[in-house]
Amino acid sequence: MSDALLATVEKAHLKADAPEINVGDTVDVHVRIVEGAKERIQVFNGVVIKRQGKGASETFTVRRIVANEGVERTFLIHSPRVAKVDIKRGGHVRRAKLYYLRDRVGKSRRLRDRRRGLAVAVTPEAAPEAVATETAASE
Repeated sequence: MSDALLATVEKAHLKADAPEINVGDTVDVHVRIVEGAKERIQVFNGVVIKRQGKGASETFTVRRIVANEGVERTFLIHSPRVAKVDIKRGGHVRRAKLYYLRDRVGKSRRLRDRRRGLAVAVTPEAAPEAVATETAASE
């Protein structure tokens, strides 16, 4: 089959509101669990250590620590079982796969926040106004 035909068939199964998650983000994944005739939502929270694939088969792996034991779970991004993905915080990483977190425990397992330093940043438009008000105040 041609790639164009596969893409059109896959397009019908893709979520329109797919989450924009990156490796290093701390997320809450809301998963639909079916138990008999009942359905409930279970939250799995942790750090995204891997993203792979594309299209309908795109997956991401989330790792968390439960009772001093590491637990990893892989989810399909476009799966109907994944109800929602909440991004709690963005981690600043320089790798595509964070397998090194498997060997870390305690505080060394933490990732730096992606938003670090944004409070100090000055926009170019605001800079001349700030200088003008400082000189007026000093005179």
